[in-house]
Formats: sequence, structure tokens, C-alpha cells
Amino acid sequence: MGLFAFGLLIGLLMAGGVGAWAYRRLMALERRARQAERLAELGTLTGGLAHEIKNPLSTVQLNLQLLQEDIAPDAAQGRILNRLKTVQNETSRLREILDDFLRYAGRLELDRKPVELNELLEELVDFFSPQAQANGVRLRLQKSPSPTTAAIDSRLIKQALLNLMLNGVQAMTNNGGELILALKANPDSAVIDVIDTGGGIPADAVDKIFHAYYSTKKTGTGLGLPMAKRIIEEHGGRLIVASEPGKGTDFRLTLPLNGQSLKPIT
Repeated sequence: MGLFAFGLLIGLLMAGGVGAWAYRRLMALERRARQAERLAELGTLTGGLAHEIKNPLSTVQLNLQLLQEDIAPDAAQGRILNRLKTVQNETSRLREILDDFLRYAGRLELDRKPVELNELLEELVDFFSPQAQANGVRLRLQKSPSPTTAAIDSRLIKQALLNLMLNGVQAMTNNGGELILALKANPDSAVIDVIDTGGGIPADAVDKIFHAYYSTKKTGTGLGLPMAKRIIEEHGGRLIVASEPGKGTDFRLTLPLNGQSLKPIT
């Protein structure tokens, strides 16, 4: 075989290999596109279903309230009133679950503005202090020594932090403890730690707590932590957790200061 023929053969083989790779790549992209389209359609359907459920649920709640007002509060009717109250509480819980689902499944529109994070945390502490005190929890703030400003949607970041703070208080409800908010500024990022001195998270649950509807509590919808994580990631940041059973939990929220998304942890 001459050099020309040999070179031609090698070229054909290489072209065939590249073509096969390109074909497989194209098929994989098409499969992912179809899957993304199905997921988007499923999200639209479930969101619409949730809205449709909310309408009759609101009617049920209203009529339960009217029934409670119509029944005379005497001893003979006390049992009926108690049952109506139980149903009213359960319908309210269903409404809360639907509202949380719609917030989680809906699209987040960020209204980014420069916000000084020390001031934001001070506002959160002032707002949350009564609830912490009512649960026997001491709330403490450790500010950054220098002003730390980030372009964020302050309403959504407050929501994420409040979800984490509420989770911390619930972890200490029985025995009290301390809830710490600590801000540290790095050259390209701001780090906010939400630390509680509760019982910690079991090792087999740490990888599940950010999954939708996973919860170890009797109350709550199981969307607080997943929603907090989604908000932080929409800002180009990340949310991780470190916990030691019997000692407490640290939720570490990291936000970029330069407008760029943080590199994933490897």
C-alpha cells in the first residue's frame, strides 16, 4: 500500500470516528432537550393543578368559617365545633403546602441591587429576636469588620436566611441554645454562617435535607431548605451544611461579590 493510500485510509477512519462521535453527541443533546421539554411541561401542569386545587380549597375554608359562626357555642354543640376546627386547621395546612409548592416551583425573578450585608443581617436579627426569645434561644450577630456590599435581591436573600434561622430554632426548641449569624468578607465572596447549638443532623440525613419534601419534623412542608438553596444558587452562590450530632449545625451561605457565579466545589 502506497503512502497516499495509507494516508487516505487513516483519514477516512479518523473522519468516521469523528462522525460517529458527533452523531452520538447529537443524539445525547436531543435526548436532553426532549427531557428538558418534558420536565418544563410537567412543571407547568403541576403548577396549574396546584392553582386549580387552591380555588375550591379557599371555598371550603370560607364555608367552614361560616359554619363555625352559625353554630351556637353551647355544650351540646361543642364537639361539632371542635371537629370543624380540626378540619379548618387541616385545610389551612393544605393551603400552606400549596403556597409553598407554588413558590418553589415558580420562576424566580431577581431584583438585584447593591445591599450592605451587615445592615441586612441587623434587620433580620431585629425582626427574628422575638421568635427566638419565645423559644428560649439566644440570637447573636457577628458582623464583618468592614462594610460588605453585594448585588442581591434582598427580599429573597432574607427569605432564604429566615428559612435557615427558623430551622435552627426548631432544632433547639426543647432545650434552648444559641443561634449565631456570622458574616465574613473574602476578596470575591461573602460568607454567612447560620449556626445553631441544637442536636445536629444525623449523618444519613445530611445528603437529603435539601431534597424537596424531605423532613424529619412533624410540622412544615419540607420545602424551606430546598427553597433557601435554590435562592442562593439563583444568585450564583452556594449553600452547604456541616453538622455534628449532639453539637449543632452550620449552614454556610456563600455569595459572589463580583457578579460572577462561584465555581462548584470539586
